[in-house]
Amino acid sequence: MDGTFCKISRPKNNQREVYNGHKRAHALKFQNVVLPNGLIANLNGPYEGRGHDATMLCESGLLRDLQVVAWANDGRPLCLYGDPAYPLGIHLQAPFRNVPLTPQMARFNDHMSKVRVAVEWMFGCISNYYKLVEFQKQLKIGLSPVGKMYLVCGILQNAHTCLYGNIISDYFGVDSPDLLTYFW
Repeated sequence: MDGTFCKISRPKNNQREVYNGHKRAHALKFQNVVLPNGLIANLNGPYEGRGHDATMLCESGLLRDLQVVAWANDGRPLCLYGDPAYPLGIHLQAPFRNVPLTPQMARFNDHMSKVRVAVEWMFGCISNYYKLVEFQKQLKIGLSPVGKMYLVCGILQNAHTCLYGNIISDYFGVDSPDLLTYFW
């Protein structure tokens, strides 16, 4: 699980809401949950570019949804793994931080960082296959449905993954469902 931002043209008004001071760009943000089979399980947005990943998490309602559905058959909780920006909880884990790390903690952080990069790969897939989300000068709030375009690209990316697989499904060795199963 991670957040990303889609650079947009500088809007004529409400610049402050979409300006991301950390990245020094006007942008809309999206939150993405990627499965080991290479599919996007949850894509939320758009959110204001200045918002923090934890803010997107609260506004998306994802934690509330996880409390309902993220349980194994034997009653154990299932969880997502996110970067340090996310709060810890029963359904959300992150790297160990703010404490002296034991060798086991350091190993856990190292192994999980290699897994978490899969979400970044998905953002890269969307940018590579659907170049329209990269044309910053054409992405103008109020003149084009910037947020909807990115969300539709996420659905199209899932369809592409069903047909051809992707780097994530190859990395984890998990087959994606066929296209009919996905859209069913």
